[in-house]
Amino acid sequence: MKQIITPPFTHESALKKVQLAEDGWNSRNPEKVSMAYSEDSEWRNRDIFLKGRPAIQNFLAGKWQKELHYKLKKQLWAFCDNRIAVRFEYEWLNAETGQWFRSYGNENWEFNDDGLMKRRYASINDVAIDPNDLRIATLPPEKRAG
Repeated sequence: MKQIITPPFTHESALKKVQLAEDGWNSRNPEKVSMAYSEDSEWRNRDIFLKGRPAIQNFLAGKWQKELHYKLKKQLWAFCDNRIAVRFEYEWLNAETGQWFRSYGNENWEFNDDGLMKRRYASINDVAIDPNDLRIATLPPEKRAG
């Protein structure tokens, strides 16, 4: 049976919550990822504002159609009661242009008593990178030299 991590958070439980989020996002499965959020979850992702699981699922489906070979790493920044702050970076290949990017950002999370995220505020910046500079993602076999 899957353990539900609920607030108030300890250092150990906050680390677990961050790892679960990283694992979920790296699955690139919009339905799976959206289940970590409350039905009425509010998001700010860059300049996009969303509310509710269906909107989150639609957003993530579109994101991962554009951001190919997406690979994410999250790190706990701070936690208190029902809130967690993380810093993250991820790498992805733009499906339209073929350019690789590394995206850096911070997220502030707020959870309800059931351990579902009710608010997610993300600030993110993208930097174009050379595929030889990948640190997190892996080049797909067809793109590897040799």
